[in-house]
Amino acid sequence: MAHWLQVLVQTPAHSQIAGPLSYQSECALSPGTLVRVPLGKREMLGIVWDAPTDDSLPVIAPDKTKAITAALDAIAPLSAHWRELVSFAASYYQRSAGEVALAALPPQLRDLSSTQLARRLKRKAGQVKPEELQAPNATKSVAPTAEQTRAIAQFDTKDGPFLLFGATGSGKTEVYLHCVEQLLAREPQAQAMVMVPEINLTPQLEARFVERFAPLYGADAVVSLHSGLTNPQRLKSWLAAHSGEARIVLGTRMAVFASMPALRLIVVDEEHDPSYKQQEGARYSARDLAVYRGRLEGAKVVLGSATPSLESWHHSRPAEEGGRYLRLLMPSRIGDGSALPRVRRVDMNHQPKKTVFSPPLLNALRERVARGEQSMVFLNRRGYAPVLGCSECDWKSECPHCSAFRVFHKIDRTLRCHHCGLTERVPRHCPSCGNPDIQPLGRGTEHLEEHLAELLADVRRPGSANEQHPDGQPVRIARIDADSTRLKGALQSQLAQVHAGEVDVLVGTQMIAKGHDFRRITLVAAVNPDSALFSSDFRAPERLFSLLMQAAGRAGRDAGLGGQSEMWVQTFHPTHPLFEALKKHDYPAFAAQQLEEREQAGMPPFSFQALVRAEARTQEAAQAFLTIARETAAALETAQQQVTLYPAVPMSIQRIANVERAQMLIESGSRVALQRFLSDWSAILHDTRSQPACKGLIRWAVDVDPLAI
Repeated sequence: MAHWLQVLVQTPAHSQIAGPLSYQSECALSPGTLVRVPLGKREMLGIVWDAPTDDSLPVIAPDKTKAITAALDAIAPLSAHWRELVSFAASYYQRSAGEVALAALPPQLRDLSSTQLARRLKRKAGQVKPEELQAPNATKSVAPTAEQTRAIAQFDTKDGPFLLFGATGSGKTEVYLHCVEQLLAREPQAQAMVMVPEINLTPQLEARFVERFAPLYGADAVVSLHSGLTNPQRLKSWLAAHSGEARIVLGTRMAVFASMPALRLIVVDEEHDPSYKQQEGARYSARDLAVYRGRLEGAKVVLGSATPSLESWHHSRPAEEGGRYLRLLMPSRIGDGSALPRVRRVDMNHQPKKTVFSPPLLNALRERVARGEQSMVFLNRRGYAPVLGCSECDWKSECPHCSAFRVFHKIDRTLRCHHCGLTERVPRHCPSCGNPDIQPLGRGTEHLEEHLAELLADVRRPGSANEQHPDGQPVRIARIDADSTRLKGALQSQLAQVHAGEVDVLVGTQMIAKGHDFRRITLVAAVNPDSALFSSDFRAPERLFSLLMQAAGRAGRDAGLGGQSEMWVQTFHPTHPLFEALKKHDYPAFAAQQLEEREQAGMPPFSFQALVRAEARTQEAAQAFLTIARETAAALETAQQQVTLYPAVPMSIQRIANVERAQMLIESGSRVALQRFLSDWSAILHDTRSQPACKGLIRWAVDVDPLAI
């Protein structure tokens, strides 16, 4: 007797196939079982979803319905909690369940047959012997400070979710380690998930967890999940987590969908970081899904940050005021005398024009080199200069395919578009008027590195009597950004040089401004932070403050050097409230001011938003799609209930790779009302793309809770 199965396959939300498909099987398969199914001329990986009911039986004749090709029954079915998480994410973020579910699985699962998979599973390392568990070289727990002890005690006795608000250097990672350690000791089969915002922060965190837990629970107890792994590595880590063999999973945003049958603890480190929001495909927030998953599976959730997102800060207000998170406070750095760096503002209005490094900052850098200490110069713009221009005809290095300028990279003499990737050699003369004198406009990290080397050319590192040059070597300057770390292993190598003291001044982008534990850095300088102060993006001040606070936290992390650590900010607006709060390291005051402004303006977290983005061959087609959808939506009953639809407008970068982009904002004071409207509006969006005025539309997508507007 044939059994009907509902199977999810990977299809985009805007396709005609958005839900489960019906297949036949010779035997009954449990929901969550991985299967291979035919779809058109291809064979695809699918997931048996829910058991069919009488209402869901196909209307078509059985001989027209295809049978599954194979069941990957060597892998245990995905749990009901996991399937519920996927269903919620697909519904909330307006995507197809198949797109979310299949994208969460390791890519190599799509290519392996049942036989190959069974063979792969047999290769698993042998079980750890009991006598090896308490190995003599196991790293002992560090005695927690009073603040850490208080935070851990609250975590043990309360349900959460928790917002761990701790100063940079206060030991938040040690709190995570203690919480995981207590969990694994208390529950033999329990699993924990620890998330970080970026791949480059994973290795150092993994090293600490492996050092602490591998001697106790085996080498396979700690695994990583992120896009930097090879497909075989991702499959191995996923299988270890799915089987319960891995007790701790470390990863980036994709790890929130890891199959972990005994998940009891979720940690989201640097929870404020925008990298937790997926920007392609299903645009989900891993931080928000972590909170939902914790409630779904009965796991405790800890969000940690020195500069929490305003949404999380608002949710952690007292319960009597409507707060949903419990705030854990750790305001002090670890170590006697380890103070937060002193913030010094340099008024660039009083400096010579076109000054890059003010004389006071330059003198401070010289002093640090002379004392054998390290400094960090932060500029969130890579390349040599953002624009190359001609003073005669006003030509600029615009990208022919995008509404953006190509960035000048002096190191390889190229003009490179950071949006579409177009790269060309720098022209010998102006392409417009033939003027040979074309100049870089603005500055990037390459330019800062070169200019700083010129300014510090006469500075020598402190020498010693046993060196060949007792008067010292020239100052050593290193640059870390997306360009200097493109090669595999380059980032780890450069970070190792910084930790070893081989670098005197580190120049870089936000890659170096967060998460790293640089023990010898005593000075951090932000040379051009003003651009975000007057941005049209209402989240720009929050991001700038967070970035500057995180950057300041790299200084003085060694207790012996904390008293002389400094954060220098060069600005044309030294009295701006943001810099006033930064000087006092007063995040609560900054958050209160920002939340007051947002409440007055009706911005998140006091309202809820969604963006509909359209991409087309022409701007007219993109806006026509959104305009027709908006006009049609007016007839919906849910559109008349606390929902506002704004007119369609071009996106801030209107064209990328010759594709025109437009967007429309939907806003509501009620999350439920917004979700109901989006659900009702979905069919209209599907129908609208077939309108004659929308000819040329390439794709459209809904972005719920967008971070960039």
